[in-house]
Amino acid sequence: MPVTIRDVAEQARVSVATVSRALSSPHLVNHVTRARVLAVASELGYRPSPAARSLITGRTGNIGIVVPDLGNPFFTAVLKSVQARAREAGYAVLVGDSDEDPAAEEELVRMMAKQVDGVVLCSPGIKDSQIIALAEHNSLTLLNRRVRGMGAALMDSAGGMRQIVAHLAGLGHRRCAYLAGPRNSWSNRERRRGLRAAAKQHGVEILEIGPFPPRYDGGLDAADQAVDADVTAIIAYNDIMALGVLARLRDRGIDVPGQLSVTGFDDVVFAAVCAPPLTTVSMPVLEAGRGAVNLLLGQLDDDGSARTQVDLATHLIVRDTTAPPPGRRKR
Repeated sequence: MPVTIRDVAEQARVSVATVSRALSSPHLVNHVTRARVLAVASELGYRPSPAARSLITGRTGNIGIVVPDLGNPFFTAVLKSVQARAREAGYAVLVGDSDEDPAAEEELVRMMAKQVDGVVLCSPGIKDSQIIALAEHNSLTLLNRRVRGMGAALMDSAGGMRQIVAHLAGLGHRRCAYLAGPRNSWSNRERRRGLRAAAKQHGVEILEIGPFPPRYDGGLDAADQAVDADVTAIIAYNDIMALGVLARLRDRGIDVPGQLSVTGFDDVVFAAVCAPPLTTVSMPVLEAGRGAVNLLLGQLDDDGSARTQVDLATHLIVRDTTAPPPGRRKR
């Protein structure tokens, strides 16, 4: 039979209430008594059930995460990182996929409210005002979204895009297309910000096309428009879109990087194994997931010392989809 809190109380020669306080509110128990209770609990192998722990602490022992698209390996990587850090802290993770629908995203957070102690909202598409309203009733931490006064783990998308433009300019590209992601995406805005600043700095003309769904099919549709724009390089919002671009260019008999260079963003697992391997920007997904959970746990502990923002660098990974434009090739 499993060990109960009553078994611990009897062997420690204290009341059940004292055991409960020793485990959940140690400041209310004499340190000698608490040490005896903990020693007995450890000896007996006692572990409070989730239901009992919830009654004792007022917490569920769960945290939630809402992502835009679990079909995108970027977000599954974020989820694995969040889950690993949550498990270390003794929390289970409930997952919601909004399918890139802001209304569904908001509803998922509301539905989770009674089942979790806090929520990591990953790359949310809802408005700042909606996020602030949700935070009035839920402990929220953001990942890849900045809202004044809220904890956030941020990956430097603008800096990553500056690295892409500098790389393409160094190869000799002077007219490039940017295949934009969702209009309401903070990451898309950040990438455009870095793109425009770098284009001005390096004398590169950028044609912004879109927005497109940040998916493989979005890349298929976007590729034709980019080819018609007579550019020498295509900068895709993310890797999944870039994979669609590569497939469409291959179908049209356009050589990459012989005739067109292509870049992605995120460095998902497929970026290194597609043909040709994709030049992209690596995002610190592991650190971002852990950072978001740490911020959320600090908010739940409410000790006044929790950090409110984690800023993480990105870096360019050059592979085989970028080369000098045809007119700049060495003969």
